[in-house]
Amino acid sequence: MKFIVSSTYLLKQLQVLGGIINTNNTLPILDNFLFDLDQKSLTVSASDLETTISSKLEVESDATGTVCIPARLLLETLKTFPEQPLTFTIEENNTVEIGSNHGKYALAYASGDEFPSAVALKDPSSTTIQGDILATAISKTIFASGNDDLRPVMSGVFFQFSTESLTFVATDAHKLVKYTREDVYASQVAEFIMPKKPLNLLKSILSGREDDVVIEYNESNAKFTFDNTDMICRLIDGKYPNYEAVIPKENPNKLSIDRNQFLNSVRRVSIFSNKTTHQIRLKIAGAELNISAEDIDYSNKAEERLTCSYQGDDMQIGFNSRFLTEMLNNLSSEEVSLEMSLPNRAGILTPVDGLDDGESVTMLVMPVMLNS
Repeated sequence: MKFIVSSTYLLKQLQVLGGIINTNNTLPILDNFLFDLDQKSLTVSASDLETTISSKLEVESDATGTVCIPARLLLETLKTFPEQPLTFTIEENNTVEIGSNHGKYALAYASGDEFPSAVALKDPSSTTIQGDILATAISKTIFASGNDDLRPVMSGVFFQFSTESLTFVATDAHKLVKYTREDVYASQVAEFIMPKKPLNLLKSILSGREDDVVIEYNESNAKFTFDNTDMICRLIDGKYPNYEAVIPKENPNKLSIDRNQFLNSVRRVSIFSNKTTHQIRLKIAGAELNISAEDIDYSNKAEERLTCSYQGDDMQIGFNSRFLTEMLNNLSSEEVSLEMSLPNRAGILTPVDGLDDGESVTMLVMPVMLNS
């Protein structure tokens, strides 16, 4: 078995796949890439048992066969080559020989039969979405998902497809983000929870890409297909909490403010907040927003005044500054709106501008109790 492939082309594909490989695999075979050669078509796969990702590459060859090559060693070697053709030859003595313009390198390989095979989806439903839209939906929501092993359903992103829109939701019980696209829709209603690791990988691969991604899904797995690449992953099992129930419907107090100004002010003031609670206080009266924080243990305090546009009753509300900073960081609008009802009810943060047609983002942040 022998094939010839461009060094930079191979490296680019393998770096994408390498993102799924764990540093400490329980199965040693998962430290390898699976190379499956069928004449001029080479399929390379990587897996962590939960997720398998494979890419088809064009190579020069008339052979067939499968072989597992150590991922880390191969990636480190490929990174050092300038663009050139590389010849891979599978020798009888259990080594793969890589021939370059300058020399030869031999790596031990394992049999391709040992590599776990990817799941085949039975009776999947399917939806098509532009790559960049999916990447945006992931990056707008994934930061709000939780890390609690006791509540695995909250550690992923909830995909909710209908015939009118696609909705993506993430929450960790302190903050919640709902991202909706009404310009894209599915042929039928479906709901599933995607784990974080494959989503982070998709986000980095698909960002800025205009080609379509086909999403196929059933009860237990989802498959993403785009541009010669397939990714199959196991879904998180369980029922997602009823997030609509926690979004307050009546919010008479509405604040509009420049996002950058608000973000910088929250960042600065929060340096002086208590290091355990990260609590900051927002005091709104008329067209003035007063942001303050205090750490009584160290006699640290800070206070800033900003002008804003506000309709509603004068109020004071406390937030965890880290959650507020994360949310403001994840919006790209120039102006944001914060809607509130009572100091003990969640605040709703939304962008005022900068959205595409059919795109909407709702962010919910739980307040913290103020010590008067």
